Amino acid sequence: MTEYYLVERAKGPAWDHTRPRREQPGWDEHAAFMDRLAEDGFVVLGGPIGEGDGDSALLVVEADGEDAVRARLADDPWPEEVLTVESVRRWAVLLRRTPAP
Repeated sequence: MTEYYLVERAKGPAWDHTRPRREQPGWDEHAAFMDRLAEDGFVVLGGPIGEGDGDSALLVVEADGEDAVRARLADDPWPEEVLTVESVRRWAVLLRRTPAP
């Protein structure tokens, strides 16, 4: 059964804090990977949390379980040392906007 998950990803020990997110080594490959996840419908929403470049990133993903979430993100060209998966939490959506006709 497909469910929603909230995934928080934090800057890892290899993150260069002197550079913004889009100037980190491997940004283009990471961005292309994330774009594919969105095109596939896996990532529903995603982006940095906090002011400016953000302290971490939050993803809303649709998957069959936490193991499936971690497996998909394991293929990210940015390794865990650059962008660490801090948490994966199931999200029970109780409210949503009704689409306009």
